Amino acid sequence: MSKLIYCQILTNFVEPVDLTLEISNKLPTFPGSPRPQFISWADKKSDGYNLELLFLSSHTGTHLDAPYHFIEKGIKIDKIPLNRLITGAILCNIRKGPNMPITQNDIASFEARNGKIPPNSAIIFETGWSRNLARKDYFTKNPGLSVGAAKYLAKKKPSLIGIDSPSIDLGKDSKFSAHHVLLKNGILILENLCNLDKIQRTSFMLIVLPLKLKDATGSPVRAVAI
Repeated sequence: MSKLIYCQILTNFVEPVDLTLEISNKLPTFPGSPRPQFISWADKKSDGYNLELLFLSSHTGTHLDAPYHFIEKGIKIDKIPLNRLITGAILCNIRKGPNMPITQNDIASFEARNGKIPPNSAIIFETGWSRNLARKDYFTKNPGLSVGAAKYLAKKKPSLIGIDSPSIDLGKDSKFSAHHVLLKNGILILENLCNLDKIQRTSFMLIVLPLKLKDATGSPVRAVAI
């Protein structure tokens, strides 16, 4: 069987799941960050084509944090190797409410049921918080990793850790403790995921494609589960 025919068959039987929030001028943003703006620059009638300018933070919507976001000598978004962005992932369904931490015990219990988390994997936490996007406290009471959980995960040397909330840290953690632990260890952080409930398996293929923004701290991404 040729590779082309195999790819066509695979495409027919595999339904990708879009894990990405839609970016618009109505998308809620982290306090202190600007809302996205789409500014008309050219139109079909006057210029022969339509074109808009975009004004938005590099951490808008579903986005990837490079270590440089908090670590002065950390890798920047444009230097992240592609093999860290197209990778096997593990879905950890650990439901949490407002300001409830994901603890080391939560992760250990998940491993007891599903097996140890292997190194170099992407770990994705499904807390259920993404359904609260329209709430006023979405950015201030979100669940996130406890410091103990972040340190526990760092020892496992994952490639990436993602979550369906606006931050890997608890909303009340103004020190961004988990960010510092993970990024210091070179672990990428993927935030503001959605549709994790549509993934039917604990393990899946994750594709996360940030823009190749030179020297940037992060980038909006298109995140897809296969």
